[in-house]
Amino acid sequence: MNKFSERLKELREEKGLSQTQLAKLTKISQPTITRWENGERTPNIDSIITLCHFFNVSADYLIGLVD
Repeated sequence: MNKFSERLKELREEKGLSQTQLAKLTKISQPTITRWENGERTPNIDSIITLCHFFNVSADYLIGLVD
C-alpha cells in the first residue's frame, strides 16, 4: 500500500465513513475509491483536489509528502 492509499483510508475512517458514503459525498465511484485504497490505481489531479477540499487537507499531506 502506498502513502496515498493509507492516508485516504485513514481520513475516511476518521470521519466514520464507508467507501460508499464517501463516494456519494464526493461523486467519485465506490469502486474507484476501493482501487485507490488498495493501491491498484492512482487518482488524477481533479480527484486529488476534490478529496483535499472534502477532507480539508493539503495535497502534499494526502499524497504523503508531508506529515
